[in-house]
Amino acid sequence: MTTLSNRRVLLVDDMPAIHDDFRKILVPAASRANLDALEVALFGQVSPPATHAFELDSAYQGQEALELVRRSLAKGQPYAVAFIDMRMPPGWDGVQTIKHLWQADARLQVVICTAYADTSWDEMLATLDVRDRLLILKKPFDAIEVRQLASMLVAKWQMTQDATAQLVRLEEAVLARTVDIQRSNDALQAEIGERKVLQSQLVQSEKMASIGQLAAGVAHEINNPIGYIFSNFGALEGYLDKLFEILGAYESAEGCMGSSDVAASLRRLRESVELDHLKEDIPALMRESKQGIVRVRQIVQDLKDFSRVDSSQDFQFSDLHKGIDSTLNIVANEIKYKADVIKEYGLLPDVECLPSQINQVVMNLMVNAAQAMRQQRGRITIRTGAKIDAGCVWIEISDTGDGMEQDVLKRVFEPFFTTKPVGQGTGLGLSLSYGIVQKHHGRIDVESAVGQGTTFRVTLPILQGERQIGERGH
Repeated sequence: MTTLSNRRVLLVDDMPAIHDDFRKILVPAASRANLDALEVALFGQVSPPATHAFELDSAYQGQEALELVRRSLAKGQPYAVAFIDMRMPPGWDGVQTIKHLWQADARLQVVICTAYADTSWDEMLATLDVRDRLLILKKPFDAIEVRQLASMLVAKWQMTQDATAQLVRLEEAVLARTVDIQRSNDALQAEIGERKVLQSQLVQSEKMASIGQLAAGVAHEINNPIGYIFSNFGALEGYLDKLFEILGAYESAEGCMGSSDVAASLRRLRESVELDHLKEDIPALMRESKQGIVRVRQIVQDLKDFSRVDSSQDFQFSDLHKGIDSTLNIVANEIKYKADVIKEYGLLPDVECLPSQINQVVMNLMVNAAQAMRQQRGRITIRTGAKIDAGCVWIEISDTGDGMEQDVLKRVFEPFFTTKPVGQGTGLGLSLSYGIVQKHHGRIDVESAVGQGTTFRVTLPILQGERQIGERGH
């Protein structure tokens, strides 16, 4: 099925005879229908179908033409071509009419019909400033010429409309494609960002694995000598107890010697070696030494735990708030002169964890926060909360200290990395904390800005391993 193009034509001329001539040329349908009826009556034959006629409307003045154009646009039936006479007294002339019609419908193709040369073509073009929609038809005109102009211009009008519609479709397609490309680009950028994060985490994990292997080796090498030192120290304590027991017996027997030379010699020896002082000092030295050995053993155990080998500890359900409070008591001397501690505890369920190791993480973060207060007293805030739906809890430690540069922030969990002066930090505190949190299948994040303080956030699952999966499955 062929769709007809717009064949609506407007004739603007002040002479009725011109309208009759145009109607005979462009709309021969009525006269042709009468002839066809007569031919059928006389000869019983039907003539071949006529070519498609034009739809012609007439206006005798420019103002009337403008009104017709406006009405046609309102109905959605615009004119494709307008034939306009150059002189139409007493109203607008052809140039004025064209200007008004084009203001109403810029798509309208126009043919100027004139028998006069009082206005030159160049002057009309300069006035109308449009070349591609304007032709001139000299009077007297030929019927073939009129039909050809009308056919050509309605075809041009339709092609222009089709091209415009195609351009709109192309623009819409380009816009849709641009949106798709932008979405793809956004998704790609998001994926790149995610890959950078994963790459950073992978690098961090590899560093943790390296320090874990180192820690396992160091712990193994230290553990053996510490083991027999601790064992020997226990035996030495027993020997000293026996020696003090014998010494006490000698002191008791000293009174039975009277004033003999032996008793005098013993008294002089007692005074020279300050026996009373030794009896007080030796147990104190033994206690301090034993505490030091216990501390070294604990460090070795921490290294083992960090390397995830030789750990005999079992996960158990623990009240994190109690652990935090006990840790605060341990580090009180480190903090009390540097910062005020504010506790903003939320409601937490008991968490399946290694309590001593989580306490170690809290201690490391608290000590770091206190050391971030360089000049003036600051504030450390401990916040806790739970995301029951996600099956996790979180601990947040914020300080009002100096904050960190971005290049430092990227390296805070690296083993042996520290910004403290030589001899004041090992650079293991945060890396050990990182390893402990990873061991608990949690995560530790940090945010910091220079002059705005630092916030560490530790997120831990409420349940570990198979128990966690089972609980979520229910």
